Amino acid sequence: MVAQGVPAHADEEVSEPHEFTSMYTVEADPDMVVDDEDQPVPGEEGAWGTFDFRINSDEEVICYDIEFEGVTPPYESPARTATHIHEASADAFGPPRLAFPDPEDDGDGVLRSSGCMQGPFTTGVEDDEGNDTGEGFTLAQIEEDPESFYADTHTADFPDGAIRGQLWEVPMGGMETGGGGAADLFPSFLPGASR
Repeated sequence: MVAQGVPAHADEEVSEPHEFTSMYTVEADPDMVVDDEDQPVPGEEGAWGTFDFRINSDEEVICYDIEFEGVTPPYESPARTATHIHEASADAFGPPRLAFPDPEDDGDGVLRSSGCMQGPFTTGVEDDEGNDTGEGFTLAQIEEDPESFYADTHTADFPDGAIRGQLWEVPMGGMETGGGGAADLFPSFLPGASR
């Protein structure tokens, strides 16, 4: 059982819940990167990534499976980590709301990160009022409007983002979730599934 009300950061893991209230996927590429003035800028040519998210908004837990190819560390960001969910539409820049552990090379050249974390969430970035951009954020906000969120990662060579992509919801109808096997439930027709 996941403990309630315990602050969790990207470097702290919690157990995967037995069920989820929603699931999302992202196919990120270098052509979707936008700077903080909402202008398109190039990401890292040839790089791509997939972000798969499983949410239990009742327990405020998000589980993640992130995979990059062609992204060249070192990572760099003013946030606690460089791999995030931000709040903004596809053509705009927005503040980070969640900071995930940066994927690491698993020995075959693919960068991977997976686990679960529980709110309340912090990013290490302050807004204009001096509050952390994760403060007050809840996973229900993603469930209410997933298209208003994007996932990305930032590197020293691509500080605006090496790759980026908008969240879109994965249908849960008829799928069992939880039990540690949810990462395998993303259908093969999803973007990036055949890579």
